[in-house]
Amino acid sequence: MNKNYSLDDLSTIATTIISSVENKTLLFYGQMGVGKTTLIKEICNQIGVLDPISSPTFSLVNEYQTSKKKKVFHFDFYRIEAEEEAFDLGIEEYFDTGDWCLIEWPENIENLLPLGAVQIHLTILEDEQRNIQLK
Repeated sequence: MNKNYSLDDLSTIATTIISSVENKTLLFYGQMGVGKTTLIKEICNQIGVLDPISSPTFSLVNEYQTSKKKKVFHFDFYRIEAEEEAFDLGIEEYFDTGDWCLIEWPENIENLLPLGAVQIHLTILEDEQRNIQLK
């Protein structure tokens, strides 16, 4: 998928992502303020997360429960200083659960990312538009 969108299209974008990926580990790339957390919130809403959704900037990971008693893990590695911090967090164990793992700033733990994870690249365009590319 390579598409331009606005906030009005967010629900459709999230639905498309959920229905088109086989791997539940999603890597969100893009500059600060591009809308990574906003998109993650919509994805979480659509997969039935019951908990309040917020960026885990200081805790590194938030764990959410869905209406189907499944877990969703939301990571934010913006403030991480070394990959060892994620390793010490047990990042590989999260990946092995088979649950949704939604990762902001994955470039900061590049050597720890699982093979086959879906890359989602977001770019700010003019007029409140964004571009999304799935790889």
